[in-house]
Amino acid sequence: MELGAWLASSPAALIVVCALLGLLIGSFLNVVILRLPARLQHEWEAQSREILALVALGEGTAHAQVPPTESGTESPDSSRAAQNRAAVAEALEPVVPQAPPDIVLARSRCPRCGHNLSPWENIPLLSFLLLRGRCRACRNPISWQYPLVEALTGLAFAVCAWRYGLTPQLAIALVASSALIALSGIDMRTQLLPDQITLPLLWFALLAAALGWTIGPVQAIFGAALGYLSLWSVYWVFKLLTGKEGMGYGDFKLLAALGALVGVRGILPIVLIASFLGAIMGSIQLAVQGRDRATPIPFGPYLAAAGFIQLVMGSTILAAWNAWFGLG
Repeated sequence: MELGAWLASSPAALIVVCALLGLLIGSFLNVVILRLPARLQHEWEAQSREILALVALGEGTAHAQVPPTESGTESPDSSRAAQNRAAVAEALEPVVPQAPPDIVLARSRCPRCGHNLSPWENIPLLSFLLLRGRCRACRNPISWQYPLVEALTGLAFAVCAWRYGLTPQLAIALVASSALIALSGIDMRTQLLPDQITLPLLWFALLAAALGWTIGPVQAIFGAALGYLSLWSVYWVFKLLTGKEGMGYGDFKLLAALGALVGVRGILPIVLIASFLGAIMGSIQLAVQGRDRATPIPFGPYLAAAGFIQLVMGSTILAAWNAWFGLG
């Protein structure tokens, strides 16, 4: 029996295979969570340094060049400008930081001592248990983020396999779950939702709808638009009333991507679930950390959690919603 036919005929086997796959993907998502923000920061600093260098040389707003003299040689002003360029370049060169490790090619290593991990130290969950939560080289504790992300991804993949079976919808759910977990981890650490993940997720959802694998394309487009505009409107109303920014633009893009996945009818349940989770978990976090309510709390993880719930339980949620309000 072929593997595909076997998995299609055995839901339990499909769940186990997807759970194991989730553990492996979760290990990679840890790399993304840790390295992508650092690489983005490095790129932003490099671009800023380039702009500042151009401004320092007087090239930020004009690119006029000093013409040569009649004899064909450089004028004193032109020579002086070249010397200035060289001086600025020399001044900026020594402090350019080394680029962070590549996300795909660079080997995993201990963030404290730099020890390169061997293959057996990279086995999801099992390595953490065998090493007893400590680096083999320096014996410093390993962050609990690693096993938690791996276990969460494995669990999410198993739930998706249980919900969708061996269908195109399963592949879409697995990709979306991976993106949501990566975004949640990054937002919790840095309060950033990178365009490098939110925008591809949005286009992926729209293309899946256009191919007929999820909701209809019209529903996906309107879901994306409503998702973006709903939080965009809340952002501006809050800012006009308080003069403060209540959330970032990354939240708008994330809800737009979720709207493209679940459609217009899924936007309100996502927002309500995310707000409920954010209120409960945020209050607990502030109480544990001893901070006041003015402390910013990332909203992305709660949007991601609510989006995943809607993705795998949307029909049940909408049925309960309609029954509650007598709509169905």
